[in-house]
Amino acid sequence: MPDARDTVRLSLRLLTTSRLIEREVDALMRAEFGSTIARFDFLSALDRHGALTLGEVSQYLLVSNGNVTQLRTRLSEDGLIETEHDETDRRVQRVRLTRQGESVFKHMAKAHAACVDALLRDLAQADKNALSRLLDAAKASLRRKLTKGAAP
Repeated sequence: MPDARDTVRLSLRLLTTSRLIEREVDALMRAEFGSTIARFDFLSALDRHGALTLGEVSQYLLVSNGNVTQLRTRLSEDGLIETEHDETDRRVQRVRLTRQGESVFKHMAKAHAACVDALLRDLAQADKNALSRLLDAAKASLRRKLTKGAAP
């Protein structure tokens, strides 16, 4: 029978690893771009998915609508994103990258990739592949449980 402490230890290792990477990426974003990892993540969602509602951005980033609204305000003021009305429903607003936002994000993404590559360089490629497969399976399992309303 599996020991629950093993599962707790695993979750703590995942959180610690994630936080270590996040801390370094955030420091990079602050030093190189005067930005934050939260702003980078917002721009990344728009780069990956195109124009999104704030609710959709919130879902992709797993943060509250209030956080997304604050980020939108700052990114708009900086000229990195703009708001557009939905063509079929004028009540719906979407945000998208501006040309300046696309350019800035491209530089941020390149620096982000180099940072993460440097942090994980000591792992063998086979280990990275295996870890990716295992994490994909864990994420899919969690999403299934959360979608069904089961306790996480």
